[in-house]
Amino acid sequence: MPEVSETLRLESELLELKSAHSRTLRDLDKSRAKTSELVDAVYRAALDASRALSIKPVGMPKADSRKRLEEVAVPLVSDLQLAKVTPDYNSKVCEQRMELLGDKITKLAAIQRSDHPVRKAHVLLLGDIIEGALIFPGQSFLVDAGLYRQVTVDGPRILVNFLRRLLSEFETVEVTAVIGNHGRIGGRSSRDMDKEDNADRMLYRIVKTIFDSMGEKRITWTIPDGARESNWYSVAQVGKWKCLCLHGDQMRGHSGLPWYGFQKKINSWAAGALPEEFDAVAMGHWHQIASIPLNKRTVYVNGSTESYNTYAQEQLAAQSDPQQWLLFVNPTVGEVTAQYQVRLG
Repeated sequence: MPEVSETLRLESELLELKSAHSRTLRDLDKSRAKTSELVDAVYRAALDASRALSIKPVGMPKADSRKRLEEVAVPLVSDLQLAKVTPDYNSKVCEQRMELLGDKITKLAAIQRSDHPVRKAHVLLLGDIIEGALIFPGQSFLVDAGLYRQVTVDGPRILVNFLRRLLSEFETVEVTAVIGNHGRIGGRSSRDMDKEDNADRMLYRIVKTIFDSMGEKRITWTIPDGARESNWYSVAQVGKWKCLCLHGDQMRGHSGLPWYGFQKKINSWAAGALPEEFDAVAMGHWHQIASIPLNKRTVYVNGSTESYNTYAQEQLAAQSDPQQWLLFVNPTVGEVTAQYQVRLG
C-alpha cells in the first residue's frame, strides 16, 4: 500500500506545494493586521495543498462473515500538538507515535476479533491536533513548523496515513471531529475573529477533501460548523451508545484535572443545557488520561502523544506518558465493553 509521504515526494506535487507555499507567505505578509484576510489566506493554502495530493483508495479488508454480535472500535485521538518542540518531542516524533497508534489499534482489534467481529471504527478527533502559532507568548520558540505547514502539509499527511491504516483494517471508518483551543487563529486578536475560524477545523476539512478526491466512500465525517458559531461539540452515535465529544477547555481548573468542574458542567449539560442526550463524554485538553464515573455516565479524558513537558512539570507538577484511549463498544446494548490505555512511548 503506497504511503502518502511517497506521493508527496513526487516532483509535480512538490512543485505545486512550493508554489502554494510562496503565494501563501505573500498573502500572510499583506494581511498580518487584517485577521479576516489572514483566514482567507489559510483557506486558500488549504485548497492548494489538497489539490496537490493524489492518493489511491485503500483496498477493502477481508470480510468477516461471522454471525456473532459485532462491536465497534472507537479510538480517541487528541492533543497531538503537532510541531510542538520539547526535549523529546517534535513533528517527527508525533508522526512516529501516530504510526505506532495505528499499529496498536490493529493489534488490539485482532484480539477482540478472536471472539467476535469488529468491522467498523469510529474515530473521535478531539482537537489540538495542531499546536498553533500565536496561542501564548513565546510560542514561536517552541515549534518546528508554522501554521501553514501544520495545517496543509504535515497535518494532512499524518492524519491521512493514520486513517488509511484504519481503512485497511476496518470495513468502514466514521470520524467525528471537534476543535481545540490551539486551533485559534489570530493570537491575542482571536476574540475579534469569526467564531467558526479554527485551524483544527481547517485541517479536518482538508483531510476530508483528500478522501473525497480519492473517491473513498468507506469513510464518513461529522465536522460541526456553520452559522458563525464555534460549534464546539458533537454527539457521536455508535448504535445505542451516544458520546458527547468536546475538546475539554470548556472546563475551568488548575493544578491538574478539574474534578468538580467535570461534575458540574457535564451534569448540567445532561440536565438540559444541551438538547442532545448522551451516555458518555470524550475529551482531550488535559494531557492526562483518566476514566471518571459520573453516576451512569463515564467521562473519558484523553492523553496526548507528547511526553516531557517543561511547563507542566514546573507549573502543574504533572507529567504523563504519551497515551490515547481505545474503546470497544457494543452498539446493540449501547455500552463500552473494553477500554485500553494505548501507550505510545
